[in-house]
Amino acid sequence: MNLEKVVFGFFIVLAATLNFGFVYGDIDNPSHHEVWELFAAIIVNSIATVLKLGDRTQIGAVHLATSLVAMLQLVAAALFWFFAAPEAGSAADAGYIASVVSLAAGALFANVVSVILLVTETVMLRR
Repeated sequence: MNLEKVVFGFFIVLAATLNFGFVYGDIDNPSHHEVWELFAAIIVNSIATVLKLGDRTQIGAVHLATSLVAMLQLVAAALFWFFAAPEAGSAADAGYIASVVSLAAGALFANVVSVILLVTETVMLRR
């Protein structure tokens, strides 16, 4: 068993599951979307992106592209949450939380594509 491939697969799948956990729930209900889960998704996606940098194959380039798209979407969601958030102590607005979740959903799609690529690459691997 190749430990490098295990770590690589672990972070790709963890990035997708954390992203899914953040997106899951009513899109406009702020209590269904935890800011710390978004933060964890950004950190794990960053680690997954760094792990994808060393691959020089065509599928590695697509892996890196999907990871960069996910990072762009998640960072945009975090920035939107930070700058569009209501003042401390006031209720969260359903419209802005829906925008944050929509951006994170785009990142989820990119992560799902990355997981599909990982599974496809694994199935096609010949010993």
